[in-house]
Amino acid sequence: MTMEISAKIVKELRDKTGAGMMNCKKALTDNNGDFDKAMESLRLKGEAIADKKASRSANEGLIEAYIHTGSKLGILLEVNCETDFVSRKPEFKELAQNLGMQIAACPDIEVISLEQISSELKQKEWDFESSKDDLANKPEEIKNKIIEGRVAKRLKTKVLLEQDYIRDSSLTVDAYLKQKISLFGENIKIARFSRFTLGE
Repeated sequence: MTMEISAKIVKELRDKTGAGMMNCKKALTDNNGDFDKAMESLRLKGEAIADKKASRSANEGLIEAYIHTGSKLGILLEVNCETDFVSRKPEFKELAQNLGMQIAACPDIEVISLEQISSELKQKEWDFESSKDDLANKPEEIKNKIIEGRVAKRLKTKVLLEQDYIRDSSLTVDAYLKQKISLFGENIKIARFSRFTLGE
């Protein structure tokens, strides 16, 4: 005997996740109507889809300008997808706007992914952390582990994909991007961005 899933709860799950109606209904049915488990199921499915698409070429897309309201800050970013069909969708433009807002809201962001952090920056952070007085009397092995943890934490503040997404703090920017990859059915990449501040 299957349980009845109301259209209202299916719509609510769709609004929350952006997944298709049939996928939402299937997730709810598979999880006996448990909304939270269905959300987690869709999130994991979306990440699996995004991981499969990650190797595909993304040469289309758009360049978006985000001007932060009431300030003297602007962001110019390039977001790529696989086809011009997706790049013309209003939802894709909204994705680029949201990413621009995220970059504007996080002034420490310098790179898109952890792989883009230079060895010079890593060394600079290591030198800074190792010179702190609170580590002076620690054994070398413990000192290195503490420094390693602090440096990793500090470097993550400079990476766009590692940030909590400002519109839904239960997601990272990376998880938000994977949701959109699943929704659009195409690989999406943030190619580059520049921050402009009036007077600089």
